[in-house]
Amino acid sequence: MKMYFVALSLALLSLAAYASAQTNVHTTATAQATAMPVESATLVLFSRPVFTFRASNHGIAARDRVRRAQTRIQEQLAVTGPHRVTYHADGVGIQVRIDGAASFFITPEDLDPGSEESLEQTAQRATSALTLAIKESMESRSLDTMMRALGSALAATALCAVIVRLAAIARRRLADRLIAMTATHSDKLHVGGVTLFRRERLAKTVQLAITVLFRLLVLVLSIEWLSYVLRSFPFTRAWGESLNSFILELATPVFTSAMGAVPELLTAALIFYLCYLLTQALDRFFANVQSGQFRLQWLDADIAVPTQRITKVVLWLFALAMAYPYLPGSDTEAFKGLSVLAGLMLSMGASSLVGQAASGLILTYGRAFRRGEYVRVAEHEGTVMDMGMFTTRLRTGLGEELTISNASILGSTTKNYSRSVQGPGFVIDTSVSIGYDTPWRQVHAMLIEAAKRTPGVLHEPSPQVFQTSLTDFYPVYRLVCQAIPEGPRPRAQLLSNLHANIQDSFNEYGVQILSPHYMADPHEAKIVPPARWYEAPAIHAKRGDGTSQEFNDSH
Repeated sequence: MKMYFVALSLALLSLAAYASAQTNVHTTATAQATAMPVESATLVLFSRPVFTFRASNHGIAARDRVRRAQTRIQEQLAVTGPHRVTYHADGVGIQVRIDGAASFFITPEDLDPGSEESLEQTAQRATSALTLAIKESMESRSLDTMMRALGSALAATALCAVIVRLAAIARRRLADRLIAMTATHSDKLHVGGVTLFRRERLAKTVQLAITVLFRLLVLVLSIEWLSYVLRSFPFTRAWGESLNSFILELATPVFTSAMGAVPELLTAALIFYLCYLLTQALDRFFANVQSGQFRLQWLDADIAVPTQRITKVVLWLFALAMAYPYLPGSDTEAFKGLSVLAGLMLSMGASSLVGQAASGLILTYGRAFRRGEYVRVAEHEGTVMDMGMFTTRLRTGLGEELTISNASILGSTTKNYSRSVQGPGFVIDTSVSIGYDTPWRQVHAMLIEAAKRTPGVLHEPSPQVFQTSLTDFYPVYRLVCQAIPEGPRPRAQLLSNLHANIQDSFNEYGVQILSPHYMADPHEAKIVPPARWYEAPAIHAKRGDGTSQEFNDSH
């Protein structure tokens, strides 16, 4: 029943459009095809057009003639009588009369230039229309006539509802039967071992076809029901008589244009279908590359997905450009204007967007980093979770997920801690500054011992310590090691454990983690005598030539 009310609404909208067109006829100025525009107005009585005045008469404009005729006819109908309509010719034109009294006057200038009717034929048609309008006016004042009209309208409504209900039941049963038949026979439709139609798609197509036919049936029934109901009542009878022709006039150009566009639509559909088949083949190809079944030197699994997306976008744009001339209305000014507007909006607002996309392509195919690698971008550090066309997402492991624009990444220095490692994992480093009065060999040994105590830090390759700078007050030591956690959270926890073990190691050997600053020269020089060069946990060993060297697990 929902479909019935939708169709009924469409029919009522059609009626409203027709009624508006008919009501405004007598107040709208019209133009002749072979002459200058001439004011015209139509005399409408009881929703039925009676006659169209196309010229002025003795200085009275067409609209004024309509108003005078309406007033005169209403006065004549208010008088009791047979209300017989006749016409009488005189030397200038023809008078249309009711019970012998003039109602309005028809002149030769009122004739339609595009019609071959004579003045008398025009008067006869106006007389017939006025007679019918008066008859319908008399019927509208008859209670018996209105009750019969109401009964007919109610009966037509009930009959239409019953037909729609039966059609809905038949639709469901027919759909179930046809879908069952497609499920049985669809597998038999194959050529060379390849199935032509998938069972699910064929069932959906059958369901869609039945639904379209049902809705068309409901729409036609609703229009016919509305037309019959309107014809049942005198005041709306003129609308009901012209409703079908009015809808037909509206639908005929649309249907004709649609039929004329079918060949071009088929061409455009073929282009899109070929593009669809090609993209399906590319999807399978890139899936095999991503899974490792295909190995190509110029395409690896990391860039298979973005390459697939870019290729599909290019293919669809190419298909759209090829099918554009075959789309209905593509040569109209409205379609061209819309295309120009879309292009203008795209060119004005897409400058930064194109820059971001270009940066994303450079990062992707330049392979600065990949998904899952641990990197540092400017002051941000974390695991690469996703590389998009416009942004890259990093997860720090501290409950933060950073979204960084590709343009800003391309404009800053990127450190990749996962690229130069041996095997799985990533490089982890930390720095500490200790005064010059602490033996550097001891600091090296304590940092390496703290690293080996930390779960997740690999012993091979062994941790290494570098003295990155000798500042005015202290040297800076940098511990570099390789760790194996894969997730962002374990990496953050590992760095925290490494810092904790460094503090414990320094505390065990009585070394303070200080970065001294001086206000004046110290009384004693802050140097390490040779006897303290190999403080624990540093190990003193002899070279083969008899000289001393530092020896620990990092060398």
